[in-house]
Amino acid sequence: MRKVVAGADEAVKDIPSGATLMLGGFGLCGIPENCIAALVKSGVNNLTCISNNAGVDGFGIGLLLEQKQVKKMISSYVGENAEFERQLLSGELEVELVPQGTLATRCMASGYGMPAVYLLAGYGTEVAEGKEIREFNGKQYLLEYAFDSDFAIVKAWKGDTMGNLVFKDTARNFNPMMAMAGKITIAEVEELVQPGELDPNNIHVPGIYVHRIFQGNDYEKRIEQRTVRKKSA
Repeated sequence: MRKVVAGADEAVKDIPSGATLMLGGFGLCGIPENCIAALVKSGVNNLTCISNNAGVDGFGIGLLLEQKQVKKMISSYVGENAEFERQLLSGELEVELVPQGTLATRCMASGYGMPAVYLLAGYGTEVAEGKEIREFNGKQYLLEYAFDSDFAIVKAWKGDTMGNLVFKDTARNFNPMMAMAGKITIAEVEELVQPGELDPNNIHVPGIYVHRIFQGNDYEKRIEQRTVRKKSA
């Protein structure tokens, strides 16, 4: 199976309107910049996006929100995007807020082929409304369903033509678990190498989970919040 595609446009060309997408990244770290730009250009809409956060104005998933391409966001943290807030308060955008650990575990359950998991987080809060609750060893747990995503879109530091992926530092966040969870996983990488060039002991996602891969370009790698110490007089 040939997994290498020419670029982001080809990688996302069959993503239809109404699809459910997982998008890797944490804040602005390790986000699939090239694929997001290609989705904006393609004009697909009514998307359900599963992502730890909702990007910022003018970057990341924020670009999709600006073009009204997102119908629903399933996220953990959404506090850096004014357009997101406007759409939420106006009723234009459906939002499901999920505790961060629950979001990660539901991704992992998808990758492991588990339909659901019982979790402690959220019991006794609004998160528990309408969910099955069971007691184990004297504690109450919520039934949380694994995500069902059509595509997972991730960004890695290096990858080879067989789809094996290596993530660098903090970019190894939601990317690996989402790469395992998508029905079709698309990976963009900073450097694409030949099989055998990656140390097998350092591979974070085996190529069996990856269906398409390409070498991206022009990564901005923005910092969401830059805080520096003031110079002394």
